[in-house]
Amino acid sequence: MTLSFHQIAVDAHDLPSLARFWCEVLDWKVLFEDEDEIVIGADETARPGICFLPVPEGKSVKNRLHIDLAPDDQAAEVARVLALGARRVDVGQGTGITWVVLADPEGNEFCVLRPKSTLVD
Repeated sequence: MTLSFHQIAVDAHDLPSLARFWCEVLDWKVLFEDEDEIVIGADETARPGICFLPVPEGKSVKNRLHIDLAPDDQAAEVARVLALGARRVDVGQGTGITWVVLADPEGNEFCVLRPKSTLVD
């Protein structure tokens, strides 16, 4: 294979704040920082990472792409991430679902799934 998943790029207004939020959520660290981008990851060789890039406009619609997180304990992780500054959001997910939809401090949606051991369970 000639391609590999390297990083996700996220538009942001306050790069340092959003990078810190996601570092706390994922227990990652800042790997590179300047005024035009901040890259975070588990370490410099672990992929994928997240790259935060400055944009002037605010978020206005639901993300077309979002992050799914698989915890050991969904309820505990949802509570922890809410305490870090996330908020619950309704994107039309309905009732009886097995995931929780949240948004980061700049409104980017992500999901906390039920515990999973594979990509297809």
